[in-house]
Amino acid sequence: MVFFRVVSALSKLRSRLVQQPSLTSTVRWLQIETSSDLDLHSQLKELIPERQERLKKLKSEHGKVQLGNITVDMVLGGMRGMTGLLWEASLLDPDEGIRFRGMSIPECQKVLPAAKPDGEPLPEGLLWLLLTGKVPTKGQVDALSKELRSRAAVPDHVYKAIDALPVSAHPMTQFTTGVMALQVQSEFQKAYEKGISKSKYWEPTYEDSLSLIAQLPVVAAYVYRRIYKNGQVIPKDDSLDYGANFSNMLGFDSPEMHELMRLYITIHSDHEGGNVSAHTGHLVASALSDPYLSFAAALNGLAGPLHGLANQEVLLWIKSVVDECGENITTEQLKEYVWKTLNSGKVVPGFGHGVLRKTDPRYMCQREFALKHLPKDPLFQLVSKLYEVVPPILTELGKVKNPWPNVDAHSGVLLNYYGLTEARYFTVLFGVSRSIGICSQLIWDRALGLPLERPKSVTMEWLENHCKKSA
Repeated sequence: MVFFRVVSALSKLRSRLVQQPSLTSTVRWLQIETSSDLDLHSQLKELIPERQERLKKLKSEHGKVQLGNITVDMVLGGMRGMTGLLWEASLLDPDEGIRFRGMSIPECQKVLPAAKPDGEPLPEGLLWLLLTGKVPTKGQVDALSKELRSRAAVPDHVYKAIDALPVSAHPMTQFTTGVMALQVQSEFQKAYEKGISKSKYWEPTYEDSLSLIAQLPVVAAYVYRRIYKNGQVIPKDDSLDYGANFSNMLGFDSPEMHELMRLYITIHSDHEGGNVSAHTGHLVASALSDPYLSFAAALNGLAGPLHGLANQEVLLWIKSVVDECGENITTEQLKEYVWKTLNSGKVVPGFGHGVLRKTDPRYMCQREFALKHLPKDPLFQLVSKLYEVVPPILTELGKVKNPWPNVDAHSGVLLNYYGLTEARYFTVLFGVSRSIGICSQLIWDRALGLPLERPKSVTMEWLENHCKKSA
């Protein structure tokens, strides 16, 4: 009971954080002080009963409260703007951007443990935060990093499944194939077939999720080395953390690239539940599909040009600017090229967002990284010029709600600078990162007993008749 009262007090303090910024340091202190156990699984066993009661109370006392009205535009516009999902790990504000368990990206950069002083957050720390709502200590992050390394061995049949595909197959196709091949080890599937109690669903889901997160960099690196490095695989290094190990297995061992990979994985990990990959993972998992099947489905959504494939398109477009106009392009030349792209019926990739109405904070932290480490890089300087040129042009068009750059406008240029130049592979990096958010939520889906997702659909005739009656 004492623990629950502490958690309740913490929850109340955190809910006041937005209104009272002065409480920030107090809340962070409480988060750190109430998170002492090094074992993540034990932390969740303590947290889950309180959250289950909280959900039960919310449903019984406020289940009939309306959250808004559905319009025909929403139905025809891809359900855009409808509030219809519970997603605990993060919340996306149109103006402030993403918050991970209430914390902005700059706040996470300040309080999450890093590999070195003033370094980028360790992705393991964000995983702990998304699962528990608490800022972990360095000891907890190190323990989780060690556990992930212990789970990272990939069975030989996974490599054989990937090798059955042509080397020319898209990296995302090969990556998703590897994830599907991992599915045969699912602890959730085995437990379900034996008749596990619903109240225990979260435990084998936890086992699957942590193993999946641990194995993904190994599979992803294998795909990269198979396609681009003549199959010369680099084994994992048990002395390195999650992000640095992934970078090293890809073939990039510079400390700066390790830092970039830590930042990349952290900021791409989650973006609330309505984006295609997160929603797909949640939807498939609601049918009690195991984490491997659910995440493979999420990856297939991520591979679409309007979602994760956009980071590939940005770098290719930027390189097309350089090919036609040279690296020392003037502002006026750049304006002409942007108008040329728009007038041809295409979009300028990397600008705009379905929810955000200001510059993506994920773009800004990557910009800060570039200003610190590669301020004179020609492609970064071009990206900076685009930041000045594109928003006014899109505003002039009058059709764009958000003319500002998103996360994809910057990531490719950073990766390219450190030698990861193969744009077709970029979405695989995104996929590895997104596993942290999707799997964190999936564990809570099971713990809270969230039901099968089944929205109501209607025909165009139904909509027309309904509108006639309303008129």
